[in-house]
Amino acid sequence: MEVDYLLENVIINIVKLLFNWLISALVILSVPYILPGVHVQSFTVALVVALVLGIINAFLRPLLLFLTLPLNILTFGLFTLVINAVLIMLTGSLVSGFVVDNFWWALLFGLALSVINTFLRKISR
Repeated sequence: MEVDYLLENVIINIVKLLFNWLISALVILSVPYILPGVHVQSFTVALVVALVLGIINAFLRPLLLFLTLPLNILTFGLFTLVINAVLIMLTGSLVSGFVVDNFWWALLFGLALSVINTFLRKISR
């Protein structure tokens, strides 16, 4: 009985993960219509960008946040936006078909991605 409960939770978590991945990919695909400095070639590229950005955010972002903690404290957390922009530019250099023209477009893309993802996840609950 406990195994069934665990299996059910694993399946639910996998479905949530896939749903969030799909939502992120759709947002990544739609944001370039608002921001002309960001270019996404196709939905497949958006899926790859969402996956790569998720992996980078899971492993590299915590390390960068820790290393820049004093600067983050001095800027009241605003330096996190810079870290996000740098990670988006890193993703752009790793994924062909995803181009961010410069740092400022990456910063705006990160803001738009965060706001839209937060909004969509809140209404999907």
